[in-house]
Amino acid sequence: MKTAKNQWLPSLASILSTAFLLTASLNHAYASEQANNIKEINLTSETVALNAIADHRSAKNISRNQYRHPKETLAFFGLTSNMAVVEIWPGGGWYSEILAPVLKDNGQYYAAGFSLVAERTPNWRKNYQRKFETKLSKNPEIYGKTIVTDLSIPERPEIAPEGSADLVLTFRNVHNWMKGEYAQDVFNSMYKALKPGGSLGVVEHRAKPGTSLKDMISSGYVTEAHVIKLAETAGFKLEAKSEINANIQDTKNHPKGVWTLPPSLRLGEKDQEKYLAIGESDRMTLKFVK
Repeated sequence: MKTAKNQWLPSLASILSTAFLLTASLNHAYASEQANNIKEINLTSETVALNAIADHRSAKNISRNQYRHPKETLAFFGLTSNMAVVEIWPGGGWYSEILAPVLKDNGQYYAAGFSLVAERTPNWRKNYQRKFETKLSKNPEIYGKTIVTDLSIPERPEIAPEGSADLVLTFRNVHNWMKGEYAQDVFNSMYKALKPGGSLGVVEHRAKPGTSLKDMISSGYVTEAHVIKLAETAGFKLEAKSEINANIQDTKNHPKGVWTLPPSLRLGEKDQEKYLAIGESDRMTLKFVK
């Protein structure tokens, strides 16, 4: 019995030693991967910064950088130049002007715009989409690799091939989906498009906690809690929050809701200097993971 015990002890020690070495090796590999990813994000951020002020952008769009912080926002979402990225409803293409050139060589940019074929798409949105696509076609050097898809619930829910995207982005759109009563369906579509481990980045006008659903829809300001609920119901997990796009000057009680502020300025000349001094809205910046 003594001999058997002595034979067992070295074997157990060997197993523990191997397990320790394996764990250390895995930790080192993970740390190296994380370091490389951070390096790639930083390199991409510099490219983002250059494109944010590039000649293909109008002075008007460049002037919005001070409110929208594209370099910091996209770095927070983990953007790298080799990703497949979907932007939901790019509108006039403010972020397209940055994302398309950053991704054109090693990644892929999907612009999931307003649907030209869905019955529920109003004509003004169709006209907006046609203008956006004309913008892309006129500058193939910048936008030539862009894949244009569409999103309209329920007819057109597929924003990209299922499980193909590394990152899905949406900027100031959640209140529109809430008004149309299909916000949850959109979050489900975004979840479906992402790879396991992929990320969703959301920037949205931020309401005060406790704001009613009715007031969220009428004002354009949405509570963080409501956005998180929509994302988690779709299957996402909240990974991080950022105050990159916060604006403490925004009181959120304006006559025309968020559209009182720039760039909309719905009141026209009335109190314009006051609202220009406030700047664009206070915004949440949330990162979720699939």
